[in-house]
Amino acid sequence: MAKIPKQREPLVTHIYTADPSAHVFEGKIYIYPSHDRDIDVEQNDNGDQYMMEDYHVLSMDDLNSPVIDHGVALHINDVPWAKQQMWAPDAAFKNGTYYFYFPARDKEGIFRIGVATSKNPAGPFKPEPDYIKGTFSIDPAVFVDDDGKAYMYVGGLWGGQLEKWKTGKFDPNGKEPAPTEPALGPYVAELNDDMISLKEDLQQVSIVDEDGNPILAGDEDRRFFEASWVHKYNGYYYLSYSTGTTHYLVYAISKNPKGPFVYKGRILEPVIGWTTHHSIVQIGDKWYLFYHDSSLSNGVNHKRCVKYTELTYNEDGTIKTIHPYEK
Repeated sequence: MAKIPKQREPLVTHIYTADPSAHVFEGKIYIYPSHDRDIDVEQNDNGDQYMMEDYHVLSMDDLNSPVIDHGVALHINDVPWAKQQMWAPDAAFKNGTYYFYFPARDKEGIFRIGVATSKNPAGPFKPEPDYIKGTFSIDPAVFVDDDGKAYMYVGGLWGGQLEKWKTGKFDPNGKEPAPTEPALGPYVAELNDDMISLKEDLQQVSIVDEDGNPILAGDEDRRFFEASWVHKYNGYYYLSYSTGTTHYLVYAISKNPKGPFVYKGRILEPVIGWTTHHSIVQIGDKWYLFYHDSSLSNGVNHKRCVKYTELTYNEDGTIKTIHPYEK
């Protein structure tokens, strides 16, 4: 096997990190990961092993600079409504303020999306007293468009509870669609200008094939599972996400930030560990994929490490598939 490029080594090794949301703020690269705990617990499909309690913010002056850990930016003890499990976050900038979005289970055990603010991209962040009304599930990703409008994407199956929201209300017995039915998609809503409330109800995003047919729930190579991310390239919105059980990062494109999105292909082949979660960001004149694997812990799924690698486009706008352990 060819030597793995240096850029695909863990960004930090003193803590376990996952689910990186990368942004360029104030001319620097900021990474907002979840913070895996170094504990030994039984694993299950509900995600009980992911018992994260706080968030650290990482930064680099550029891709060749040392990584700075700015310490705890937000702790669950500071969030009045949250009970446990601070999973994959994201951040955005608007109104001269940095907004930090995060999921956690509320006192009833239902995942909601919270928001905290700071004047510094590294935090610390001060949380709003309650979660964002109308939100549910996990993996918030906030995209601020060229016209200043901001959109929040959320959703994840299994531990993310998305299949329990099919009726618009939480049903603890809710099941995934049958394999021959359309797959569940992520949800999207425009945010108000205050960036801490929804302008509208969350609505499901449609992901279709080249012929306009919905991707089916049984199509586990292409169907949505979790980890939405949206970026814009050459006038198209790119929705990328994890397929979960098949461990791919894939993408679909649209001319509308709310979709429907047409499936196009794979971004990343499977990595060491079960989960796959990422972000895509332009740095200078190049694009990069930030992602995680479990190589630092020799494959322990809830002890992950953040990495990055260059992402390249073909002339037709499709993305070249990345093989994480090949040069």
